[in-house]
Amino acid sequence: MTTSALSRKKPVSNAPVPGEPVRRKPVNWRRVGAWTLVAVAVAVTVAPFLWMLRTALSSNHSLAANAGNLLPADFSLGAFKRVLGLQSPEEAIADGGSGAAINFWLYLRNSIIFASVTTAGQVFFSAMAAYAFSRLRWPGRNVVFALFLATMMVPPIFTALPNFLMIKNLGLLNTFAGMALPFLFMTPFAIFFLRQFFLSMSREVEEAAMLDGAKHLRIFFQIVLPNAAAPLATLALLTFIGQWNEYFWPLLVGQDESVRVLTVGLGVFKSQSPQGAPDWSGLMAATLVAALPVLLLFIAFGKRVVNSIGFSGIK
Repeated sequence: MTTSALSRKKPVSNAPVPGEPVRRKPVNWRRVGAWTLVAVAVAVTVAPFLWMLRTALSSNHSLAANAGNLLPADFSLGAFKRVLGLQSPEEAIADGGSGAAINFWLYLRNSIIFASVTTAGQVFFSAMAAYAFSRLRWPGRNVVFALFLATMMVPPIFTALPNFLMIKNLGLLNTFAGMALPFLFMTPFAIFFLRQFFLSMSREVEEAAMLDGAKHLRIFFQIVLPNAAAPLATLALLTFIGQWNEYFWPLLVGQDESVRVLTVGLGVFKSQSPQGAPDWSGLMAATLVAALPVLLLFIAFGKRVVNSIGFSGIK
C-alpha cells in the first residue's frame, strides 16, 4: 500500500506559488502583426461596400454638402425606388435623380439567362475535357494540355475582335446565342481545376465497370460525375460569379435593350444624367441590388469553394 501510494504522481498545479513573481508569456509580435494585417485587409475590402451603402441611402441633394460624413446624408430610400421602378420620372427628379428609367427587372432576367447558360456549358464541356486529359491515353496528351494551359496567359482583349467578327458574320449580334457562344465551351482554368480532382479519384470502380463492359461515356456520366459533385458545384459557382460580372463582351454584342445585361444597364443608367451629374445614389443602389445575389451565393457556398480549391491543388 505504501509503495503504491508513493508511486502515484502528484497532480501538477499551475497556480502561482506565494512569494514568487508571476511569469507572463512573452508577446508574440509575429502573431500580432499577422492579425493586424488581416484586420487592415478586411477593412480595406469592406470599406467600399459600406460607402456604397451609405451613398445609396443618401439623397442626391445632400451628397455634395456632406461628402465627408460616414453616415447617410439625409436618409432616403428613393434611390432603391428609382432602381426598382417604383418612382415616376417627376418623383425621381424631385428626389435628386435624373428622371431616366432603368428597366432593372429586364436586365436582371437577361443577366440570369446569360450567366446560367454559360455556366452550364462551361461546367459540362470542361468536365468532359478534364476527364479526357486525366483518364484517356493518347499521343501528345501532356503537350496539348500544356499548350491549352498556356492560353491562360493570353489577355481576353486579344480574342475580342476575332470573336466579334465571327459572331457578326454568323448574324448573331444582339442575341443571347452571340453573347454566350465565346463562353459556352471549356476554359483552361476549369479544365485544370477538374483534372486535378479526377486525378485524385480512385480508379478501382472505373476499372471494375470496364471489366463489366462499360464504355468511357457511361463511366463518365454514371460514376465520375456523381462523385465529382462538390468540385462541379464549386466550379459552377465561380463561373457564375465571373459571368455575372462580365461587362466588355456583352457591351460589344448585346447593345439592344432586349438582351442587355445588368452590368451594361448600369453603365447606361450612369450616362443618363440630364441634370449634368450622374445619379450617384441610384447608381450605388442598383450596384448593391445587382451584387446581392452573388454575395448571397458566396456566403452560402464560400466554405465549399475554399475546401474544393485546396483539395484540388494537392495532386
